[in-house]
Amino acid sequence: MIYQAIKIREHHSIREHHQMTVPSSSGLQGSLDTSIKSTKKTEKSNLQQEKREKILNAAIQVFAAKGFHYARVSDVAKEAGVADGTIYLYFNSKDDLLISLFEEKMEKIVQTFQQEVAQFDDAQGRLKKFIELHLNMVAQAPSLAEVMTVELRQSSKFMREYKAPMFGAYLDLLRDIIIFGQQNKEIDERRDPNLLKRILFGALDELSLYWVHAKKPSSVLDQSIEELWLLCTNGLFKAKQT
Repeated sequence: MIYQAIKIREHHSIREHHQMTVPSSSGLQGSLDTSIKSTKKTEKSNLQQEKREKILNAAIQVFAAKGFHYARVSDVAKEAGVADGTIYLYFNSKDDLLISLFEEKMEKIVQTFQQEVAQFDDAQGRLKKFIELHLNMVAQAPSLAEVMTVELRQSSKFMREYKAPMFGAYLDLLRDIIIFGQQNKEIDERRDPNLLKRILFGALDELSLYWVHAKKPSSVLDQSIEELWLLCTNGLFKAKQT
């Protein structure tokens, strides 16, 4: 009788354990539905981002080939392989498309430049690397260079209304190199970093415009790097003590 009572208690205990630990079929289904919805949402977000990037890259090619003023949204849509109306799901206007293109590409450029110049422990090395990166970018991505240096100036909204925060971040990379040089006694502390960053960028921008318009070979950019660097070493940095 005792043995039988023990078996009965064990049987009840096992049943209670299963009732507590085995989830119901409705609970499993709910978790599965949530997981599927989350996966689908992620896939949709990725597809939207891919399509947006495709439109931006198409805009670079179209704006560079036709010019921003003459390019139509339908031209960008055709290049991207999407319907005309799809463009407006991502961008409000042609100007908005151009501004978004500029900011997103500039963000990546700023990140790359930050990483590259940080490898040098002196301002001279950092500034020379910055000059090389800027002018080599023009040679490696001529369509993007065309848009960034020429076509942006065709947008009245960009020139008059837009603050261009990533352009400011780009200029500040130059300012930070100058300040770094002043802290290391490489550059005269009396020089104004905010003025110098614009002088240096103005030189880089003019060289980029010259190369884009004249369609010069990449060897001209190599010469430009050397000439601008000599100008910097002779006019910006202090003479090294021997």
